Amino acid sequence: MNAPTRRAFLGFAQNAVAAAAIGAIGVRLIEAAEAMPIAPDLGQAGMPSDLVTQAQWGPGPGWGPGTGPGWGQGPGWGRPPPPPPRRRRRWVCWWHRGRRQCGWRWR
Repeated sequence: MNAPTRRAFLGFAQNAVAAAAIGAIGVRLIEAAEAMPIAPDLGQAGMPSDLVTQAQWGPGPGWGPGTGPGWGQGPGWGRPPPPPPRRRRRWVCWWHRGRRQCGWRWR
């Protein structure tokens, strides 16, 4: 019988970690599936419209303050988004193939 090697042990440990990660993901998916709402009598529905539930509330007849559920201003109004940040060059050093190289880089 062969004596266990370091490589065999590391392979076993890697497989154990992978199995534990897959098990944890599976538990999370099962919890999420149990939390999903479904119709209690799904097989007994007479027409497809019986399965549809109306929305509780939605946007009002227009956009803006006082017309909807309190979202504020509608699209296209208000402060414009900030401009993108300016690009600058800076002197930096980095490692390339085991050697240090320095030069100007865009930031």
